[in-house]
Amino acid sequence: MTFLILGYSSFAQTNPINTTNKWDLQKCVAYALENNISVRRADLQIRFAALDLQQSKKALFPNLNFNSNLGLSAGRNQDPTTFSLITTSYLFSNYSLQSSVDLFNWFTKKNTIEVNNLTLQAREEGLEKAKNDIALNVAVAYLQVLLTREQITLAKARVAQTKTQLESTRKQVDAGKLPELNAINLESLLANDSAAMITAETSAMQSLLQMKALLNMDAAEAFDIVTPPVDKIPVEPLGDLQPDAVYLLAINSQPQQKVDSLSVLAAKKSVEVAKGSMYPTISLFGSLGTATNSRATEILSSTSVNVPIGTVSVSGTPYQVFPINPFNVFTTGKQKYLSQIDQNFRQSIGVGFSVPIFNGSQLRTNWKRSKLQLKETALLKEQNSFILKQDIYKAFNDAVASLQLFNANKKTVDYSAKAYDFAYKRHELGLLSTYDLIASQNTLQQAKSQLLYSQYDYVFKMKLLEFYKGQGLKL
Repeated sequence: MTFLILGYSSFAQTNPINTTNKWDLQKCVAYALENNISVRRADLQIRFAALDLQQSKKALFPNLNFNSNLGLSAGRNQDPTTFSLITTSYLFSNYSLQSSVDLFNWFTKKNTIEVNNLTLQAREEGLEKAKNDIALNVAVAYLQVLLTREQITLAKARVAQTKTQLESTRKQVDAGKLPELNAINLESLLANDSAAMITAETSAMQSLLQMKALLNMDAAEAFDIVTPPVDKIPVEPLGDLQPDAVYLLAINSQPQQKVDSLSVLAAKKSVEVAKGSMYPTISLFGSLGTATNSRATEILSSTSVNVPIGTVSVSGTPYQVFPINPFNVFTTGKQKYLSQIDQNFRQSIGVGFSVPIFNGSQLRTNWKRSKLQLKETALLKEQNSFILKQDIYKAFNDAVASLQLFNANKKTVDYSAKAYDFAYKRHELGLLSTYDLIASQNTLQQAKSQLLYSQYDYVFKMKLLEFYKGQGLKL
């Protein structure tokens, strides 16, 4: 199971949220994984899949059902205990215990278990993908906050620099060495720089709010992050992140690719399940039952009697004729409830054979649909692999371009700084106008901003390649 391996700065804190405790990337990611709705929904999908797997396993066992009913019958009907036709009303009750089990169904249930097992594994990898996506988004938001705070630092430095220039220029204006216009121009520049600093601070607060939303945190909560210097963030050498090698690692380690592979296997088993449902099923069944009748009677006692059956006259003398064997006279009464339960007890057992002959071609259509679903799942896997490869090569090319732009911007900052130093000295000697000095300062400031952007962009592109390689995100 693949997941992000996060490395963190030494500023890690573990205390609850407060105004002084700052969170590092580790704590932000851990909080997001625990509270993010997408991750929690992915966890629910795992639970659903686990229930399906559990149910399909239990489907192998025999089913057992108990049925009972109590009612009043009137009119001409059949006595449920003697099965004779009667017209009297009576109260009746029936009890039955039934069970059946499939003996052979072309491995449909076995394949269903495998489908659900593969689906469960795919859901687990889907959870890992959701976690990876959230961790990556948190890292991007984290870097965005760091970038906006670096912009605040640049803006404050520019404000301080402009203030220093204004103070120096004001002294020269008061001494009559420079015209008042020079000081006015710098005052205007200071106002613009102050506005830019406020904008940078607002942008930083907005970035922090966006990160709190990503963490699913209440906007009113006190929250801040550790801000390590960007040049202290570890970056793996670009030579160790060649796209072909990174892709070979990613295709076997990224959760999405594992989800796709498991989904294809599950689709293959689903085809076998649909095919098996078109064939006959052999099952074993059995039942136990009994019934009662409120008008049922039973023999309570019997008396042996030998009564004459007629008379004969012999020589004028009458004689009574008795049967050779006496017969019994029975006394009956209402049969007891438990006695009826015992006497009416019945059992049955048998083998069932079910053959699907015609059902609107539903089973065959399901089989054809499952084969098409298999092809669609395989195409989706192929598409995701293609997208992954494209993303890795794009990230590598972007990283190369970002590195080249970063190196070029460093040279631009060096040259712009030298140009500004010369311009400042000439301005101090009255050989350069304030307008030209401001232009030189703006060039330097823009170069620093571009350098900052390119540096963070390079770091992010490299972290993305490390993520695809399976090394996680390290800040």
